[in-house]
Amino acid sequence: MKRYLILLLFTFHGLMAQVQFEAKVSKNTLGLNERLRIDFIMNVDGDNFDQPTFDGFKVVAGPSQQVSQSWVNGRSSFQKIYSYILQPAQKGTLTIKQSSIDYNGQTYKTSPIKITVTNAVAQERDPNDRPQGSGSETLNLVAEISKTNPYLNEPITVVYKLYFNNIGVTGFKELAKPKYNDFWNQNIDVKQLSIEEGNYQGQRCYFVVLKKTILYPQKSGRLTIEPLSLDIGVQFPTNRRDMFGQMILSDGNKVVSAGAKTINVRPLPESSKPEGFSGAVGKFDFRVTPSKTTLKNGESLDLVVSATGNGNMKLFTLPKPVVPNALEMYDPVHDEKVTTSLNGMSGRISDKYTIIPQYKGKYAIKPMQFSYFDLNTGSYKTITSSEIMVDVLDGPMQAEASATANASKNVLSKTEQFKYIKSKTTLVSIVKDDFYGSDLYYGLLFLPFVILPIIILAKKRKEAIDGDVTGNRIKMNNKLAKKYLSEAKKQLANKEPFYIALEKAMHNFLKAKLHIETSEMSKDNIRELLLSRNANPESVQNFINLTENCEFARYAPASSTSIQQDYDRAVLIISELEKQIV
Repeated sequence: MKRYLILLLFTFHGLMAQVQFEAKVSKNTLGLNERLRIDFIMNVDGDNFDQPTFDGFKVVAGPSQQVSQSWVNGRSSFQKIYSYILQPAQKGTLTIKQSSIDYNGQTYKTSPIKITVTNAVAQERDPNDRPQGSGSETLNLVAEISKTNPYLNEPITVVYKLYFNNIGVTGFKELAKPKYNDFWNQNIDVKQLSIEEGNYQGQRCYFVVLKKTILYPQKSGRLTIEPLSLDIGVQFPTNRRDMFGQMILSDGNKVVSAGAKTINVRPLPESSKPEGFSGAVGKFDFRVTPSKTTLKNGESLDLVVSATGNGNMKLFTLPKPVVPNALEMYDPVHDEKVTTSLNGMSGRISDKYTIIPQYKGKYAIKPMQFSYFDLNTGSYKTITSSEIMVDVLDGPMQAEASATANASKNVLSKTEQFKYIKSKTTLVSIVKDDFYGSDLYYGLLFLPFVILPIIILAKKRKEAIDGDVTGNRIKMNNKLAKKYLSEAKKQLANKEPFYIALEKAMHNFLKAKLHIETSEMSKDNIRELLLSRNANPESVQNFINLTENCEFARYAPASSTSIQQDYDRAVLIISELEKQIV
């Protein structure tokens, strides 16, 4: 009886014990390319565990469940844990919402947890986050900057390279785009991804140039380039082989970041800055060219003010000419013929002014000055144009113009009054053949009776064909996909010929649908053209990812399963785009 009383006492004590249900995270602040662990811990065996919606996160693993129960000194303890591994999908302050359980008719909830996600870090801080592999794999994203202490408006380049070795890359997507605050920037188009050999930290490996950008700093001081971050699909070789002796690959994902970069921008010297300096930096030639200098009354001339050379061509203004009041000058027409490469901008910019003289005489257009900062010498240089003399041969003198304007305005002689009246004319007969009763009249009269039966038959046939809308669309899409992918299908057993044929098929599809040439097939141009034709953004990104994957897969290890998956993906993507493109 005593033992039953003790057991009843412990049971009552357990029922009266406080129910605890809480959520704990491994870290509250992490980079975009890091992961965190969250545990939902309860001290009772609760039912109906309701996991929260992890908005802004990707669930990498979980839920995993752990249950433990023990008796110590006559006291029992119980613990159940649901665990998840999360990876953030965006920057900012994210909230993990409440989770709940039911116990003895009561509902218990955890408190929301705020997580701060910062820019991606250059290297993952937690070594346990690395995908499993042999340990000799290399996968790093590097931002190579041509110069870290430029002058204001001096061009610098940023080249993003992905280094890899002993690892297969199956595709990638951008998690965070680089931001160039306080920089004028322009991307240099990378027309096609190509694999090259190189060295990373003394180790020989392969690399791919993913992005090239030219930057012109618009502010002096310490400027930060926020990093590019990528989520990369990878394949690791394992020590196992299949029944055919081929190596078995392990699929996974890894997030890499180029890391934030700091640029120290030097200001241009203030002490020797010329008057009228408008910000030109580089090496330039300056010219002021008139179309002619001798004019007759009513004629005009074009005055072209131009700068040619290498520098920040689009980021400064040309000086404006000063002309006498007797010359009427109109607003300029601006023209730019500028190309941008990794060496910076080069070409020619010009302002063309139309000038019309009002009176007879000789007039001087004053010399013009153009100043720029020469990066080679680190000093300012000024170019001065020559004075231009304009000689107007005839027309009223400026002193006589007012008197002439006041005398007998708009008076015409008798001869001038009738000079616009024609004195001769050509008469045409108005007698024409009557349309009524002609062959054309009877042909048009009976034509509807002939065409009407044909229209009715054609309409019925069209309605029968159009009735099966879904079937027709599926047949058309599959036929088109198979047409472009037939050669790739023949090479399913041969990796390199398969991916060469698959890449050609994707290109031929674009040529047929978008009417473009191979030289125009840049990633940004393809995305812009497909989106302008109402294609789904997700389908467009899948198409681009698959196209880029073809080049990677030719050199990386691949299994027959992954080749078949790439073929099936290609058929699906082409079919989807065919439905969407208008």
